[in-house]
Amino acid sequence: MEIIAIANQKGGVGKTTTAVNLTASLAAKRKRVLLIDLDPQGNATSGTGVDKNELSLTIADVLLDGVSLADAIVSSPAGFDVIGANRDLAGMDITLMNKTDSHELFKNAMAALVEQQAATNTPAYDYVIIDCAPSLNLLTINALVATDGVIIPMQCEYYALEGLADLSQTIERLTELNPNLYIRGVVRTLYDARNTLARDVSAELEAHFGDIMYKTHIPRNIRLAEAPAHGLPVIAYERWSKGSRAYQKLAAEVIKQSA
Repeated sequence: MEIIAIANQKGGVGKTTTAVNLTASLAAKRKRVLLIDLDPQGNATSGTGVDKNELSLTIADVLLDGVSLADAIVSSPAGFDVIGANRDLAGMDITLMNKTDSHELFKNAMAALVEQQAATNTPAYDYVIIDCAPSLNLLTINALVATDGVIIPMQCEYYALEGLADLSQTIERLTELNPNLYIRGVVRTLYDARNTLARDVSAELEAHFGDIMYKTHIPRNIRLAEAPAHGLPVIAYERWSKGSRAYQKLAAEVIKQSA
């Protein structure tokens, strides 16, 4: 089981879109996948067709009350499992701050899930994808402490470059808590090859990150923008759209990394 956090403290870079559509594309390749929404906005939950306001248990119950991750899992109409989030997750930083192990709550919950699956002979997930909030808060730190690697969605603009530098420094500092933490890959999102600035920033990224840049570019695509309104990943909404094909290619690259 590989635990992958989708993280970027800058908003509007396609982080949730990447989390939902990478999960769906991995599931379409017959991988067993669990998507965990760690963003109080709950957009990843809604984007899978799950009503975030009707959930009896969310990731907030896991972190705050010690509910088992297994008990909070629901099946998405899109063909994979989800642990959702809603407004109950808002303000969780302040609530959890007084806990001595506040940065390890999610890691401990994941370890308990693995033990429970082994004890009950439940097939393990191939991938756990975590959609992080667009900030470096305690929830994001929990994800980074528990993860095997980080995928960073990156819009090819200069402000995004600054945010990426900050996130890279944070990841480096957190290796004290999680020695296995590393940047699994950087994926260019909302990409328009006709834009000179996008091409220039893309070239800078390739020069800096080299082999950990995914070859796949996620284009600006109207189908990607429309799909969440229908509660669907783009592969279920319009399988052969440019956006869907791009995320299927990205999924293939992620699987190749696991080989």
